[in-house]
Amino acid sequence: MEQKPFWETKKLEDMTPAEWESLCDGCGKCCLFRLEGLEKGNYYTTNVICKLFVESTCQCGDYQNRSRLVPTCLVLTTPLVHKLDWMPLTCAYRLLANGKSLPWWHHLVSGSRDTVHEVGVSVRGKVEFEEDIDLDDLEDHVVDWFDQPWMIL
Repeated sequence: MEQKPFWETKKLEDMTPAEWESLCDGCGKCCLFRLEGLEKGNYYTTNVICKLFVESTCQCGDYQNRSRLVPTCLVLTTPLVHKLDWMPLTCAYRLLANGKSLPWWHHLVSGSRDTVHEVGVSVRGKVEFEEDIDLDDLEDHVVDWFDQPWMIL
């Protein structure tokens, strides 16, 4: 009898730290700057990304110290996954929290960490770094490619 993978049998809160960390698909979308609209809870995603982001890997350049180096950095927890409605629709944490499956391009399904980039779900090649722009003009960097329906299939 074939054993189901951990993400299909465990709740997020029951996962080990290693299992939790392995869920990240490496898309980089959570590192993008967001603006809250005039209506509370209405967020707009920009193509501006954190100074710690490494575009070639779509990972944080100093993951262990990120919240100290960037005080606004979000350290994702299970309770937050259930509360943050601005998380990407493609986010594995969000998908699993909502009882959905991981998409075919997720590395735990496809077997390759490159699939997320190959299909265009990641931010690789689509971002500008915060130190390269005038943050007073952040609204000029709002994007519409953030979550496309085909990405979660």
